[in-house]
Amino acid sequence: MRKCWLIIGFCIFAGNTQAAPPLSGQGLLPAGTARTLIDQDPGVVAARAGLEAARQEAGILETSPYEWTARLSGQRRAVESGSRYREWNAGIERTLRLPGKSSADRSIGEATVAEGKARYSEARRQSARELLALWLDWLAAVQGQELASTNRQTAQDILDAVEKRLHAGDASKLDRSLAHAALSEQRRVENDARTQVNASWSRLNARFPELGQPSTAFPVLVPLKESAAFWRDRILAESQTLKIAQALLQKAQAQSARARAEKFPDPTVGLYTASESGGQERIAGISISIPIPGGQRNLRSIQTAHLTQVSLQEVELMKRQLEADIAGAVATSQGTYESWQIAETGISAMQDSASLMQRAYALGEAELQALLLVRLQATTAAQNALAARTAALKANYQLLVDAKLIWDLDQE
Repeated sequence: MRKCWLIIGFCIFAGNTQAAPPLSGQGLLPAGTARTLIDQDPGVVAARAGLEAARQEAGILETSPYEWTARLSGQRRAVESGSRYREWNAGIERTLRLPGKSSADRSIGEATVAEGKARYSEARRQSARELLALWLDWLAAVQGQELASTNRQTAQDILDAVEKRLHAGDASKLDRSLAHAALSEQRRVENDARTQVNASWSRLNARFPELGQPSTAFPVLVPLKESAAFWRDRILAESQTLKIAQALLQKAQAQSARARAEKFPDPTVGLYTASESGGQERIAGISISIPIPGGQRNLRSIQTAHLTQVSLQEVELMKRQLEADIAGAVATSQGTYESWQIAETGISAMQDSASLMQRAYALGEAELQALLLVRLQATTAAQNALAARTAALKANYQLLVDAKLIWDLDQE
C-alpha cells in the first residue's frame, strides 16, 4: 500500500500543466546589469588589481635595476719625518645594464602585462559563467515550484472528484484514502520545490548580492546555426586560458634571452677624486670593474632554454584541450536543444490525454488507476521538458559566454 501511495504521488505531479509556451523576447539578464555584477565580483576586482600590479612591474623592468653609489673615505698619514697629513677619497659609480639585457627586461615586462590582461579577462569569463549557471538554476527551481503548485491543485481536483463519486455510491473508500494520500504527497513535493527555490536564490544572492530581483521568465533558446569551425575559431581567439599560456611562453622566451645575455656581466663604471699629502697631491680618475663570469651563468642559460620548451609544449597542449572542449560543448549544445524539442512535442499530447482521462473519471467512465497512470506519463513529460530546457539553456549560453557574444564581454 505504501508503494502504491508513492506511485500515486508521482502520478499526479504533472497535474493540469500545459506545455511550455514558445519563448518570446530575449529574457536574458540585461548587459548593463550583468556587466555591473561581473565587474564588482571580488575575483574580477582582484584580477584587475593584479593587472595594475603587472603594469607597475613592467615599469620597474623598463628602468635599470642599478643605482648610483657614492663613496667617501678619509684618512690620516704619518711619515717618519714626523709630518702628519689629512687625506680623503671621494667617488661615484654605477653598474651599467648592457643593451641586450635592457631589451630582454622590456620583453619580460610586456609578457607580464599580457598575462595580467589575460587573467583579468579570464576572471570576468569565469564570473559570467557562474552568474549564468546560478541564475538558470534559480529560474529552473521557480519553474519547478510553479509545476508543483499546479500539481497540488490537480491532486485536490482528483480528491474532489473522488468525493463526488463516493457520495453517489460510484467510488470506494479506498479510492478516497488513496486520493488523500496523493494530496499529502503532493503538498510535500510542493514544499520541497519551494525549499529548492529558496536555496537556489540564496546561493545566487550570496554570490552576486547586487543582482536584485530579476524576472523569472526563461530566456530565449535558439539553435546554433554557425558551424563547429566557427565556434572553434571564435572561442580559440577569445580564450584567455590560451592567452595566459601564450603570455607565459613569451615570458619564458624573454627570460631565456635574459639568461643568455647574463653570460656577460654588467660593468661598473665610476669617477673618483682624492686628496693626499695634505692637499699637495690631487688625484682624479675613472674606475671600471667587471665580474669574472663563472659556470653558473651558463647553466642558468641552459635551464631557461629548457623551461622555454616546457612552455611551448604547454601552449600546444592547452590548444588541443580547448579544441576538444569546444567540440564537446558545440555537440552538447546541439544535442540538448534537440532533446528539448523532442520533449516539448510530447507534452501537449500527454496533457490532452490527462485532461480527457480526468474528465472521464469525473463522469464515472474511467477508473482511478487509469487516471493515475496517465498523470504519471504527463508528469514525466513535464519534468523531462523542464530538465531538457534547463540543460539546453546552460549549454547554449555558456558557449556564448566563452565566445564573448553576450553581455558585451568582448568590451573590457
